[in-house]
Amino acid sequence: MGSNQIQVLNDRFRQTFLGGRVMMTAGVAAMAYDDRRTLIDRVRHFDEFSPDNDPYGEHDFGSIDLGGCRYFWKIEYYDPALTCGSSDASDETATQRVLTLMRAEEY
Repeated sequence: MGSNQIQVLNDRFRQTFLGGRVMMTAGVAAMAYDDRRTLIDRVRHFDEFSPDNDPYGEHDFGSIDLGGCRYFWKIEYYDPALTCGSSDASDETATQRVLTLMRAEEY
């Protein structure tokens, strides 16, 4: 299936937050509620993928500027028990997706 299937699964997860887990760093958790909601909305609607920020075409990373700060989001692939990496990120049954929101300086 390859990266095209991974891209489809990542986009669906990022846009709905269904089928995985969403984590945030302390810097994101400390944001004002309305600012955090705006950041989450921008992650869900992110479409600024390019060869520079998405070299494998998986739509697994993005950078967002908001309120004078830069934020990153990153999707990683784990096995269903979250104990190690996924054996096949294109297989939903073998993969638990985890999207982490962070301030750029927390990366």
